[in-house]
Amino acid sequence: MTIPSHPVLDAALVGTYPASAKAGGGYVWDAVLEYRVWCHPERGAPDLMDGSDYYYPFETVEEALAFSQETPGAEEPLALIVLEEYIDEPEAGTYVHVKERRVTDWPVGFLSRPRRTPQTIPDFMAPDAPPNRLDILHGLA
Repeated sequence: MTIPSHPVLDAALVGTYPASAKAGGGYVWDAVLEYRVWCHPERGAPDLMDGSDYYYPFETVEEALAFSQETPGAEEPLALIVLEEYIDEPEAGTYVHVKERRVTDWPVGFLSRPRRTPQTIPDFMAPDAPPNRLDILHGLA
């Protein structure tokens, strides 16, 4: 499996972000804040938090992946990302350009989606966009 590898925005801040984050969303992304591996005692991870789940933060996806593969009860890595603006899809085929900051966990495979540029969302939302607007995000239009 090929895992996209992107440097974190600020290595000095890895491990300082709140544990809670939104899940999914956006279609495009701005920066990776850190990579996380969540551990679950009920699945065999060491019980370090009185039965509660916990995570380890990493600066690189390679470190996170190695840790997840050698640690019982660990999930596959997630990327904690920031979106300064994003595309919301409240219902299938209905897209909304949201201009607010969102911090969210993504499966690292989602980082193969494009990083946002100044034109990505305006092109996606344009009245003359192709019928399959997602082609813009995949570099096909």
